[in-house]
Amino acid sequence: MKAKEIRGKEDAEIRFDVETMEKELFDLRFRSQTEGIQNPASIRRIRRDIARMQTILQERVCGIDGQESR
Repeated sequence: MKAKEIRGKEDAEIRFDVETMEKELFDLRFRSQTEGIQNPASIRRIRRDIARMQTILQERVCGIDGQESR
């Protein structure tokens, strides 16, 4: 998910997405250890999306104007 898409959402919606993705990440990690998953890069993608969402939430709390990189 792109940062621009995340910034267009409200805080509650982002928090809900973070919770959902954390559950999905837990499930993927569990399945990767027990039976294997077809796309191991999905774990990295979800982890980075969660971090991106948490960063944007923290920017809003601190009042930082999170702008897109060049």
